[in-house]
Formats: sequence, C-alpha cells, structure tokens
Amino acid sequence: MCAAVLVAGCASTPPVAVEGRATSMLFNPERVGGLPVADGPSGPRPDAPRPVGEVDNTDGGPEDRLALLALNDIEEFWRTNYAKYLPGEFEPVRDLVSYDSDDPDGPWVCLSDLSGLVNALYCPLSHSVAWDRGVLVPTAMRYFGEMGVVGVLAHEYGHALQYMSELADRQTEVLVKEQQADCFAGVYLRYVAAGDSERFALTTGTSLNRVLGGLIYLRDPVEAEGGGDAHGSALDRVSAFQMGFAGGADQCAAIDSAEIRKRQGDLPKQLTYDAYGDPVLDSAIDEDTLATLMRVLNSIYQPAEAPALSTAPSACGTAQPASYCPDTNTIHVEMAALQAIGEPKNEEEDRVLVQGDNTALSVVTSRYALAVQRERGVDLDTPVAALRTACLTGVAQGQMTEEGGLDFVLSPGDADEAVAGLLTNGVVASDVNGTPAPAGFTRILAYRLGLSSSIDECFQRFS
Repeated sequence: MCAAVLVAGCASTPPVAVEGRATSMLFNPERVGGLPVADGPSGPRPDAPRPVGEVDNTDGGPEDRLALLALNDIEEFWRTNYAKYLPGEFEPVRDLVSYDSDDPDGPWVCLSDLSGLVNALYCPLSHSVAWDRGVLVPTAMRYFGEMGVVGVLAHEYGHALQYMSELADRQTEVLVKEQQADCFAGVYLRYVAAGDSERFALTTGTSLNRVLGGLIYLRDPVEAEGGGDAHGSALDRVSAFQMGFAGGADQCAAIDSAEIRKRQGDLPKQLTYDAYGDPVLDSAIDEDTLATLMRVLNSIYQPAEAPALSTAPSACGTAQPASYCPDTNTIHVEMAALQAIGEPKNEEEDRVLVQGDNTALSVVTSRYALAVQRERGVDLDTPVAALRTACLTGVAQGQMTEEGGLDFVLSPGDADEAVAGLLTNGVVASDVNGTPAPAGFTRILAYRLGLSSSIDECFQRFS
C-alpha cells in the first residue's frame, strides 16, 4: 500500500528566469522540521533496553512488547520535558491495558466493552492507556511499520498530557483534544527522528510518510460534519502533527478552537471537515469525466496553449497512471491504472487509506500543472518542481467549490483522498519524470498552501 508509484516522463524544457523568492526551510524538499530527509532503518533499536512495567490482560506477545517499549520511551521523554512546556505536575499513566478486539470476553475500560473496537484509547477516569493487540497493532505494523504503532500510542499519551496539565477536560471540544494530541505526538516523534531516543529510530523519508499515513488512518468516526465530535480532516490532523514536529509543545498547548479556525484560514469550507458520516460522492473515472476535468482546468489555469489529453501509449514512456510530455504538450493517461487508484475504498471496511475519484483526478491535475510550468519556462525535473506541482494542484482544487461555479465541485473527503495519495504514491507531488519530493510531510504542506493560494504565489514560493 505504501510502495511508491512512479510515472515516466520526458526531459524538461530549458529554464528561464522567474521572479520569486528563495524556498523557505519549511518548504525545503531536502529537510523535514529542520532535519535532513533520509531513508533507512526505523523501529526498535537493536540495542534497545528491554521493556519494563506491567500490562493488564497481556498475552506476552510481540505486539504487547512493542507497545510497552513505546510507552516506556514516551513516558521517559515527557517526564524529562513536561515542565519546560506544560503547567502542573507530570503524572505517569497508571494502568496499561491490552485487549483483543475479536474477543467478546475481553476487559472493560472506561466503563466500556472493548470488543469490536479496533483502536487505542486514553481513559481519563482511570488515567490509563489501552490498545487492541488483536487487530489494530498487527494492521498498523503491516501497513505503517512499527513506528506507526509508536505514533498511535504517542497520540494517546498526548490525551493524558491534556488532562494532567488541565489543557482539556471532558467538556473540551473533541476537535481541539484530537489536534492537541496529534501535535504532542509530533513533538515526541521529532525527538526520535533527531536520534535522541535510546529505544527507537525514525528516518524522515518513507518511514515518516508511513507514520503520517497511520495518523490519518487510525482515527475514530465522527457523528456530524463540523460538530463537536469532529476529529478533523487529514489536512487538519497532519498540520497539527507538523506544528509539534517542527515547533514544540508550547504550540500544542496553544491549540484551541480559535487557533484551528485561524490555521484553516482561507481553505474551502468543505475541505476542513471529516468525510465520515457524509455521503460518498465519487464520479466514474472515464473519458467523459476526464474531458470535463480538462475543461475545468483550462478555465482555472488559463494557459496560452492548453495541453492535450491522450489515452494512447505515451511517446515518452509508459503512463502509470498518468504522465506529461512537454515536447508535445500532452498528458497521457493509462486508463486502467487511473481507474484502479480512483476506485472508492473506505478505511474502515477495506483496511487501506481512503481513496476515491479525487485520488485519480488529482494525479491528472498534477500533470496539467506541469504544462503550466512548461509555459513559464521553469525546470520540470527537480525536487522544487515536484513541490511546485503539488502547490499548483492545490490551487486548482481550491477553486473547485460551489462558489466557483465550475463543473467540478469537491466534496467532503476529496482532500483526504488527495492527501492519502500524496503519502502512498506521491504522484501529485512529483516532477516530470514521476519522481516525488522525498518527504510526504513537505508534499502535504505544498498542496495545502496551494488550496488557499494563487498560481503566481506557487511560482514565487517554489522558485
């Protein structure tokens, strides 16, 4: 699921000077939160100390050993750093509970029967953390790696921090509590990525992409769009994590309803809420849909020479699922591959990151964004070009609103589909050769910037 899908392309046209500004550290394709982007081993260190402590209802298996080691490390980090950022006294979580969601006779936690609950949770009533060793942990390990499990537990420990510091109570809006916890998880994982943990290692390329994927996937349903039980869209949750990873716990403590509204800024309203509970509005991926999309993109980007769309074999390589040939100014689509990534899939039912029509349509839009860049005479085969592509894709999608009066209107969940694609294959944030910007962290930042920006602003930011 997390393997990169690369598309073939052609050499870029010669660059010409473009007025702009230097790429800031935040948007540097070679760095993440001030750390260099790198791939390598992630997970428990070979020389990590043995996990210590008691786990209620444990089966003594590898899933519980990993969870206990993670909670040892998370507790040690916050015991050392709590007083620097948060009020009150640090109080370690009292009880750790393992359960199997497939077992109807498992333990009750927080006055609730946990059978069937594929998740992890913090219970303020007992100051305890519980996790599902039967389904959740194996699923997270398979798709998001061992550090995906660590990230989930770091999020739950973030809830414990809220209560011990009195940043939140049972009346606090769920959206605020969830984003604070995402942010606190980012603070801890930055410590691991910096190489300061004696128990775990986390590299900032593919491994961090997978942790972010787990953050999006492993969340609870909401009861109503935008209501008090909303947990936040993928954009909201990743941005909160990024605040902690690139900033610090003081930024997490400052998250409240007003901060979240400010951070959402000028994002289209329908992109700031969860897709859960809303009807799935997926269009068929076929030639008629793509023709409509091209007309809409012509209207938004208004190039002097609009690119052509072809489903014929690409003259500059195979189109998997789409590629752009600057020599002929043509977007080539391999329809079967595009339909495969646009097939609607639900996280809960299919055990994958959410995908749907916008997973596919955002890929085609990103190839059109390369045509816009060709017209401006910039390089098309660099990491900066890859991020510029993501930004320009965001520009187009940010205008696909009811207010825009276009034939395409994004619905709740469409941005989540694009963000999931940015993490799992990266095509939307790739250059003309299909090479993605290495860090999903930065790919999402560039796409999010575009949603509330203009074409010129993308060229200025990524020059």
